[in-house]
Amino acid sequence: MHHPIPPTPFDPLLPPTDSEEARTRRSELVRELAFEVADARVLEAMERVPRHLFVPRASLEVAYENSPAPIGHGQTISQPAIVAAMTEALELTGRERVLEIGTGSGYQAAVLSLLAAEVHSVENIRALADESRSRLQRLGYSNVHVHEGDGYGGFPDGAPFDRIIVTAAPEETPRTLLAQLADGGILVVPVGESNWTQRLLRYRKEGGLISVDDLGAVRFVPMVPARSDA
Repeated sequence: MHHPIPPTPFDPLLPPTDSEEARTRRSELVRELAFEVADARVLEAMERVPRHLFVPRASLEVAYENSPAPIGHGQTISQPAIVAAMTEALELTGRERVLEIGTGSGYQAAVLSLLAAEVHSVENIRALADESRSRLQRLGYSNVHVHEGDGYGGFPDGAPFDRIIVTAAPEETPRTLLAQLADGGILVVPVGESNWTQRLLRYRKEGGLISVDDLGAVRFVPMVPARSDA
């Protein structure tokens, strides 16, 4: 399912259109990602989503570096290589309902929206939830639904989910999220007490049994419960 990007800006600080320079830089980034990511559909989605519109006040050069970038509120947008790797690990076919924990700027959700049937994303910082919801709606990602809430609780109103992705690191995998995973589903989550010990784990649920693969070392901001003052 394709979601056209309308030509009107949602933020006066951002370019009103996806410029030729932005598309060129994005293509260069995707060529770099292709050395690490084999799924052509994931690479196509990464090329279609204008990352510069999800990195507030950043230059095109910064927006299309293969590195994380600050998005305010003490949060970051993940390195494109990590976004691509985690998306690939979900093994999406286009039919899935996906739960994302940690909306951030909405970039990962936008990528997921091109590869899945429906995306529900939970963000515990109210300002980020409001900003990303508006951004995604204005850019035409109509199958993404942003909810303000505590990621540790998942989104029970929409459960079970075929896929769950977590974009911040809990010290241990929340059992609540495993419970909200459908049979045959996949959960991808970075886990660890500090960003020096985090591992990216992929859980599979089959016949009520859970198996797990270690996909390697990663560094994410900690996953924290929702703040009352967010």
